Amino acid sequence: MFSNLQFLETAQQAEYLACELIKLKSYNGTNGENLKAQYLLDVIHSFPYFQQNREHAWTKPIEHDELQRKNVFAFVKAANGKKKTIIFHAHIDTVGTEDFGSLQAISHDPDALQAYFADYSADQEVQQDALSGEWLFGRGSLDMQSGIAVHLVNLLYFSRHPEKLNGNLLVMFNPDEESQHAGMRSALTELKRLREEHSLEFTAAINDDFISPLYEGDENKYIYTGVAGKLLPCFYIFGREAHVGESVSTIDPTIIASALNLKIAQNFQLVEKIEGELVLPPSCLFLRDDKKSYDVQTAISSKLYFNYFVYEKSPKQVINELLSITKQICTEQTERQKNTYLQFCHVNALPAKQLDWTIEVTSLEDYIHYLTELNLHPEETIQETYKKYKREDYDDRMLAFYIVEALQNLDPEKKPRVIVFFAPPFLPSNYMKEDNRIYSKVKAELEKEALLVNERFQLKKYFPYLSDGSFMTFNGAEAEMISLKNNFPAMDQLFPLPLEAMKELSIPSINIGVYGKNGHNWTERVYKPYSFGVLPKLIRNVTKSLLAD
Repeated sequence: MFSNLQFLETAQQAEYLACELIKLKSYNGTNGENLKAQYLLDVIHSFPYFQQNREHAWTKPIEHDELQRKNVFAFVKAANGKKKTIIFHAHIDTVGTEDFGSLQAISHDPDALQAYFADYSADQEVQQDALSGEWLFGRGSLDMQSGIAVHLVNLLYFSRHPEKLNGNLLVMFNPDEESQHAGMRSALTELKRLREEHSLEFTAAINDDFISPLYEGDENKYIYTGVAGKLLPCFYIFGREAHVGESVSTIDPTIIASALNLKIAQNFQLVEKIEGELVLPPSCLFLRDDKKSYDVQTAISSKLYFNYFVYEKSPKQVINELLSITKQICTEQTERQKNTYLQFCHVNALPAKQLDWTIEVTSLEDYIHYLTELNLHPEETIQETYKKYKREDYDDRMLAFYIVEALQNLDPEKKPRVIVFFAPPFLPSNYMKEDNRIYSKVKAELEKEALLVNERFQLKKYFPYLSDGSFMTFNGAEAEMISLKNNFPAMDQLFPLPLEAMKELSIPSINIGVYGKNGHNWTERVYKPYSFGVLPKLIRNVTKSLLAD
């Protein structure tokens, strides 16, 4: 690869590498992640520095990963023996190409896509971008093969000019960012090993995940000194079933699920208001009853879960708010169902039965405590259920629901109830305070660069799109994690969180990203003049500034 890059300018190198990376499929949860990891290692080993120091680039398998995926590492040692170290990181995986529909065959062909969109009159903005020749199309072009390309270009630069570094550079490429973040969570163990073996001081980690305009005509380039967090609150709703001929006597879990979705999804009353930051409301990612096939019995239970962004809220605050909402919904909806039943009896001149319309609402933590007091051994049930369904390769979120279902079945009364809990993934938020020395250096460098490259930079706290940077440090309190774990079935198995490593390493997370539009969309594209022409040098200059004494 080096022979193809050595005579190219920086922007040309980045574009060439981005195109090559886009062509290689690396969908999340497939062997493509392994193939791309090996490809990246081969590219790095072609660089002169790593030809002479092959041991400075390596892969490290993710422990207990069924796909045997690997993290890729490359280390450029300081010429002056300094211990300060900057980390560059990016993720290998992409989402799939189902959204391309009939264009799937060319979803990894930037040239073919540009030609297609140049004639695509259905979206004039996309068409104009294609006609300009300044945008690179293709799955992963924006999220985030171009980011990998930029880091590779800077790795090549610093490996050829180690005297430009007043410290060390560690580059890592991680799989599984689009799902469970297993790559980054596993990589922390390797970071700890490197720190101890080489007495490294990790100054900061620079991610270059994508940024986009936030409104029409927005020309700002947003730089983030932290990342938004994420919880996945889940609701398992157990009702009272009946034949459809007696449906008015049921406690219908689908009605409660629908009401919860209407109350929680896109509800800005639940959003933290943080001045100057892009904040997002919860989004429903799953809503389904448990019927396996058609019959005339009403649903016994329903499941739903939400993507829930967190910034400064704790998991305990979130679950308490959601419990309050759920109790209100259950009171309203069971009263509605009771009144429907009474109307049915009145219209049909039937005597009304004495039915119990109560539906209990509980957190998983409180429900486990209830079962423990009944001496029903819930922890044993959790572990047995996990082992049973893990062998059958279920999605981890469904595995969490199966555990909660098994706990519901322990209750001899089998009461109608809603159990609120968390499932994978969990991403903690973090941010840098403005009086931090690193924050001040980044801000000063951006002000200088803005004048040189005629760009408008805005420094923000929270990268809004979810990122591996969540695992670089932990700003929260220990008590927050206790509440999370108590409401997260089999958390140590389903989503082991390297909390001690995160607190011990405590690496400030910065995102200086490639710029483009429509990430996770078939019109995904990256803006070449900024992403390849401006960004590599900007990251170099920030790196030099952060390593300066």
